[in-house]
Amino acid sequence: MKIGIIGAMDVEVEHLKAELSDASTQHVAGTDYCSGRLGEKDVVVVKCGVGKVNAGICAQVLADHFGCTHLINTGIAGSLDSERLDIGDLVVSTDCVQHDFEVEELGYEPGLIPGRERVEFVADEALRNAALAAAAEAAPEVHVLAGRVASGDQFVCYEQTRRRIVDTFGALCCEMEGAAIAQAAEANGVPFVVVRAISDKPGTEGQAMDYATFERASAERCARIVEHMVAGL
Repeated sequence: MKIGIIGAMDVEVEHLKAELSDASTQHVAGTDYCSGRLGEKDVVVVKCGVGKVNAGICAQVLADHFGCTHLINTGIAGSLDSERLDIGDLVVSTDCVQHDFEVEELGYEPGLIPGRERVEFVADEALRNAALAAAAEAAPEVHVLAGRVASGDQFVCYEQTRRRIVDTFGALCCEMEGAAIAQAAEANGVPFVVVRAISDKPGTEGQAMDYATFERASAERCARIVEHMVAGL
């Protein structure tokens, strides 16, 4: 087993990198990949950069250059269900969709990529269960939900956009990388899961302030849960 762990920003992966033993770094396709041991597991940790293209590139490099057998996406997300998901809560993916993929004028349903039969990319059940167990053990005070993650190349802040994503896809949270990692994982036959801590609530007053305030705390909480998860795999 070799686990690739992807976060979009430094704050999402710096804790994991600091915990690596026997660490070494390789620069591939414009990005630094940090290999080492996280506990007893071989891992590669990478900051992919923001957005689906960056995330997809990193997932592919982890699969074919580093030979990673499992992929985990860690980081922060915006809550699409403010009644059930507050800041600091955790979402573990059942599946992922690209909420900004639209070719409906050509007869496709929202989010469906031509050539595919399903809108969603299904997360690995064993990895999902491992993430849920790790959260319960490492952070029992954290409220956790399993559900759909919606990804798009936009920071969702308006209520109209939030409502469209919820009504169309039934997602619990939104972010900018998970579904691209999911698509690359599926293409390579590599199991994946997305684990995201809530940092803000799109469509609410003061969202930008919430994001700035809770970004680091939420990201670090998620990284620590992922660290515990990896130990149990």
